[in-house]
Amino acid sequence: MGLFTGLLTLPLAPVRSVAWLAERILEQAEHQLYDPAVIRRKIAEIEAEVRAGRLPEDEAAALENELLARMMSRQRSGIPEGGNGRPPER
Repeated sequence: MGLFTGLLTLPLAPVRSVAWLAERILEQAEHQLYDPAVIRRKIAEIEAEVRAGRLPEDEAAALENELLARMMSRQRSGIPEGGNGRPPER
């Protein structure tokens, strides 16, 4: 970016910063939502809650099914493990 272009687009810097921040937040949210390690940890937490008697079996099964569906949707979409939550660009 040249000096002249930089000066002309300077008023847009806050907008670009907010857009960049929004993209980083989206990446982290998708990571938390679809990362297999996070999903496995949540399933283990659900199983511990059932063993402790704090969560009924039917509710635990529904939560586990939701988590497994999330993991399967990531695999079907072709997003690699550790990816940014988006399908690869072609």
